[in-house]
Amino acid sequence: MSWHPQYRSSKFRHVYGKAASKEKCYDCVPITRNVHDNHFCAVNPHFIAVVTECAGGGAFLVIPIHQTGKLDPHYPKICGHKGNVLDIKWNPFNDFVIASCSEDATVKIWDIPKHLLTRNITSPKKELLGHVRRVGLIEWHPTANNILFSSGYDYKIMVWNLDTKEAVISNPVKILDAHKDVVLSMSFNTDGSLLATACRDRKIRLIDPRSGTVLQEASYKSHRVNKVLFLGNMKKLFSTGTSRWNNRQIALWDQNDLSVPLLEEDLDGSSGLLFPFYDSDTHMLYVVGKGDGNIRYYEISPEKPYLNYLMEYRSPLPQKGIGMMPKRGLEVSACEIFRFYKLIPTKSLIEPISMIVPRRSESYQEDIYPLTTGAQPALTAQEWLNGVNKGPVLVSLRPGSGPVNSLPQFLEPEPVMKTTDLNQHQGWGGRMPLDDRQKPSEIKDSRKQLKVEEKLPKNEQMRLSNGFDIFECPPPKTENELLQMFYRQQEEIRRLRELVNQRDVQIKQLELELRNLCTNTGRY
Repeated sequence: MSWHPQYRSSKFRHVYGKAASKEKCYDCVPITRNVHDNHFCAVNPHFIAVVTECAGGGAFLVIPIHQTGKLDPHYPKICGHKGNVLDIKWNPFNDFVIASCSEDATVKIWDIPKHLLTRNITSPKKELLGHVRRVGLIEWHPTANNILFSSGYDYKIMVWNLDTKEAVISNPVKILDAHKDVVLSMSFNTDGSLLATACRDRKIRLIDPRSGTVLQEASYKSHRVNKVLFLGNMKKLFSTGTSRWNNRQIALWDQNDLSVPLLEEDLDGSSGLLFPFYDSDTHMLYVVGKGDGNIRYYEISPEKPYLNYLMEYRSPLPQKGIGMMPKRGLEVSACEIFRFYKLIPTKSLIEPISMIVPRRSESYQEDIYPLTTGAQPALTAQEWLNGVNKGPVLVSLRPGSGPVNSLPQFLEPEPVMKTTDLNQHQGWGGRMPLDDRQKPSEIKDSRKQLKVEEKLPKNEQMRLSNGFDIFECPPPKTENELLQMFYRQQEEIRRLRELVNQRDVQIKQLELELRNLCTNTGRY
């Protein structure tokens, strides 16, 4: 019996990392020397924010994303904290609002002006006072507007509602008091109904963020966890940490059973932390090492072996922190599916690294850019606090498909319909879209063809195959002719599939626009 190796088909098998040229990097940036294990960088399509060195308190820089090259040494800073800044995060629904936390036990919300900064910003839009020790982590809720989570060295996670007029908020809406040590990492699932945390007591906890109830707890002793991450809607968790022998280790967990990991793998013997990033659109997982220049990337599958290693981006320049561009800020014309911003303090440099799928065509690649999370919240803060869960509002990355904020805030995301389900779609009374109906001229032509075939004798009808005369286009006689015909058919099938996918996206966009119009007319 012959042995056949198992080949796994994947469109992301040849993804490669491409570092930006010197002109497109950010040079002379005084990156912080703090040893806290955080990203120290936050990116959105308009700005890049990075924690910087500052005497007499903490500060960070906000640089326009297109302002590359050397930075002015007197460039204005955001410097309202009295202690070192430990974490910064952009509001996912407002590109001009950023949150920061510090060793001074406060969380501050800042408004960034749309024009260039001309002077230092020292007064925040809001100040959150509740922690009694330094605040090390902050996270925005992924679907609800103006809900912020903060975690401090007082072992508490506080939930803040920013939908108030008060400039100073001292009472959080909820305090999650389920940890007995410092929280090292926080991650939400897609709709924000579950919160996963990694704690210094080496345990992973799955928490209901509204009630504070611990739903699952992992106490697996051979994996000391540092960072934990939800893998989208796959009902799995991914964690990075160290093994008993102090090797850097990754582990994959079932969301409903945290007793034993599904997968456990040692990477190397380095001492730096591993930062995980997950792209739910492509199901790709990136593992970035702190203190080295490597970025490993994998593809996640729902069945075993779950984790499929793809490639590793290597660089001799070590990174202290890393930032990630949201999908709506990527360059789709270059088939860019992810972009990192690498902090290199030894050279005072921020280097963009693009993850690219090699494609020859310059047209929009529908298969690698499905509908993705937009910049519109699915819920208000009060709706989420009242117990409502909704997935993120999805948008298309196709150029010219309309601005991101044109979609209504209250719509739930719906999966793109497959062509086989179009007849079963009930929202349009079971009618087919106009593009898929036959035109009257096509119906007349088909009727004429049927009449012609009826009039022809039997031997003439046998010569017709799909409207072509089989004697004019005879079947292939050699293997070479057969292969050529096969390749032509494959190319035609691929072209038709692309056309069907484009029609599906157009139908989806038209449905969303019609619903938006109907809702707006109903309001008035």
